[in-house]
Amino acid sequence: MATNFLVHEKIWFDKFKYDDAERKFYEQMNGPVAGCSRQSSGPGTSSGPGGDHSELVTRIASLEVENQSLRGVVQDLQQAVCKLEARLGVLEKGSPAHRATAPQTQHVSPMRQVEPSTKKAATATEDDEDDDIDLFGSDEEDDKEATRLREERLRQYAEKKAKKPALVAKSSILLDVKPWDDETDMAQLEACVRSVHLDGLTWGGSKLVPVGYGIRKLQIQCVVEDEKVGTDLLEEEITKFEEHVQSVDIAAFNKI
Repeated sequence: MATNFLVHEKIWFDKFKYDDAERKFYEQMNGPVAGCSRQSSGPGTSSGPGGDHSELVTRIASLEVENQSLRGVVQDLQQAVCKLEARLGVLEKGSPAHRATAPQTQHVSPMRQVEPSTKKAATATEDDEDDDIDLFGSDEEDDKEATRLREERLRQYAEKKAKKPALVAKSSILLDVKPWDDETDMAQLEACVRSVHLDGLTWGGSKLVPVGYGIRKLQIQCVVEDEKVGTDLLEEEITKFEEHVQSVDIAAFNKI
């Protein structure tokens, strides 16, 4: 009756066999673990907590070996750094620049003796003499020299600016001078216009432009200085020639 009962129960009686088979498979794949000997599995043995403990011991042993190797590497690096520092110190001491700039070490006595009153009086006298020395006299002289140089440069700049010619504002004007009729002598009209001479007036090119019914107008260019010659003055001077000139118009006006 008991045997029939166990047949229907789902109990893994041979689990240790599968555990041993799995362990052997991984040992064949990864190789046997050094420093650990396992007993051959049998019907009375199982890979339970004892197998896990042996695996943990193996990993601890491998970590200790790795730790020792890392310590050796660190010690080698420390020795190499010490050698480099020593060599660098020797090179710095041997260089002339280091000798010139090396500060002198001052030895401070751990205890200071009490000075007598006479020495204190002498020290006070020396302090009074030091107070009489003018430490800022050289600075005042430098300030005076700098002020003199600045004034000299300002004077030179003012003279240079005064010698430089000022810019003259000029304008370019295009005039249309119209005659009375088609019988007006245009050559004589142009001669009359060009006979106007003013300070700051310069005549330029000219041409005859047809207006209509056989009448032509004189289109003439001139350049004037704005402060000396105005358009009103220019028109007034040209319209004085009443026999030839009927009117004067400004066709174009441009600043130069």
